[in-house]
Amino acid sequence: MTPDQLARLRGEAARVRLRPLRDRLAEPGRFEAWSHRLGPLLVDFSRQWIDDAALDALGAMLAELDWEGRRDAMFRGEPINTSERRAVLHTALRAHRAQLPALAPPAVLEAAAHARHGLARLVDAVLDGSGDCGVPVGIEDVVNVGIGGSDLGPRLAVEALANRGRVRSHFLANLDGTSVRRLMRTLDPRRTLVLLVSKSFTTQETHLNGEALRAWMLEAHAGDAGAASRHFVAVTANVEAACAQGIAPERIVPMWDFVGGRYSVWSGVGLALALAIGHRAFDDFLGGAALVDDHFRNAPWRRNLPVLMALAGVWNRNALGFPGLAVIPYCDALANLPAFLQQLEMESLGKSVRPDGAPVDQPTVPVLWGHVGTNAQHAFFQALHQGTDTVPVDFVGVATADHGLPDHHAALLANMLAQAAALAGGKSYEEAWAESAGETDAAARAVLAAQRTFPGSRPSTTILLDSLTPTALGALLALYEHKVFVQSLLWNVNAFDQWGVELGKTVAKAILPALRADGADETALDPPTRALVAAIRAARGSRSDTRSP
Repeated sequence: MTPDQLARLRGEAARVRLRPLRDRLAEPGRFEAWSHRLGPLLVDFSRQWIDDAALDALGAMLAELDWEGRRDAMFRGEPINTSERRAVLHTALRAHRAQLPALAPPAVLEAAAHARHGLARLVDAVLDGSGDCGVPVGIEDVVNVGIGGSDLGPRLAVEALANRGRVRSHFLANLDGTSVRRLMRTLDPRRTLVLLVSKSFTTQETHLNGEALRAWMLEAHAGDAGAASRHFVAVTANVEAACAQGIAPERIVPMWDFVGGRYSVWSGVGLALALAIGHRAFDDFLGGAALVDDHFRNAPWRRNLPVLMALAGVWNRNALGFPGLAVIPYCDALANLPAFLQQLEMESLGKSVRPDGAPVDQPTVPVLWGHVGTNAQHAFFQALHQGTDTVPVDFVGVATADHGLPDHHAALLANMLAQAAALAGGKSYEEAWAESAGETDAAARAVLAAQRTFPGSRPSTTILLDSLTPTALGALLALYEHKVFVQSLLWNVNAFDQWGVELGKTVAKAILPALRADGADETALDPPTRALVAAIRAARGSRSDTRSP
């Protein structure tokens, strides 16, 4: 985005702000013009504080970037991740369910098909109890050990769809040993399968959690390493390292450098989901994403849902100057959607440097956060409605539920629709004054009316799923993936690297020896870190003293 383009957008925003959003909502045909259906999804942009002229300005910016050519380059497998010289081919993992011809290299499509076949065989071996692939018979619990993209995607999908499955699913991501101990106290190791999910097979969190579970399994099998190893499956690009840990090749599911972690739930990283719902339903999950892939490749920009989501986000961030984005799923099964999208959007777009090394010319990704409704209403919606900062919202709802409590679901959806309407329309001072007619003191009435005024013009998008199926969930996640790609073009950043994740990891490796033993070299640590290490040691010593006999 050039300074001139940014100035034009802000000029459009100054014009749009002259008319409150509630007035725009009253325009005939506003909903019909600004909402679009795609398969099981209905996406409504009518409550975005924008008009046709502003959208045209955004579309003109996008056209200058050859977005369609660059989109197709991604699908073809050109190395658009320039800093790592890698292709970006998560879409190839679901191309077999697309209607449009695949653009990915044949070798990639063949590798994806082979991996799907292996995953299906492994899933059947577990769910049928056949003992194939060397998997123990009678598995009841599956523990997914991974972090970042190896955790957030499958965790979200399993919790959204797990009511369809036979095995119980558990997730270990963090280094906090409390979670490991809790699982080891509650699960039967002889009926537990552990999925070690790590592209490099050297991720610290996954390694330490995996080692703890390995010791647990060895103890359960009286030190028989061969029997214990049958309870482990690896999802990794480092097959050699997995084999070195005793995991047989038929229990290793491949990963590839052309699929980034936060885009990997469609790969073997989705094994936990396939085990929870079966590989056929998992393929429907891929099919939902492929539906969006076809739409993204085929629809003109004015009806292209990922494009419109991206343009609305850029408009809110760069034209209107809003610093955040709240994602509020009105569905407990989607409680992890905000966390998943935090990684997808903030790790992809949280950049201040362009691919050529120069600084960007505009703010990039907003701070994304959220929680489930209606819980969120009783936590932070006060700030959304009357706070000094405007935070756009993505409301995500499910039209039909299968829990058999229709009154609950009607009330839930009524709250979602009401919050979107109230944020957009607000309440004027005059309306609040009229509501406080029972207050006889004029000064007190004025104060009360001011406190009960809602500024309105707080934009939102509503995404409505017909029902929470594997197809609908796959479509929802792919919609956000392609939104991120389009925003990366507009902001001129590489959405597929994550160098900002690395520095803290490197510093942690320097600190760890100092925490493990006295006398470690601490000269590389800054003074506050050295002081905190000393405080941790002192606390450990004090605790040890209080426990000594």
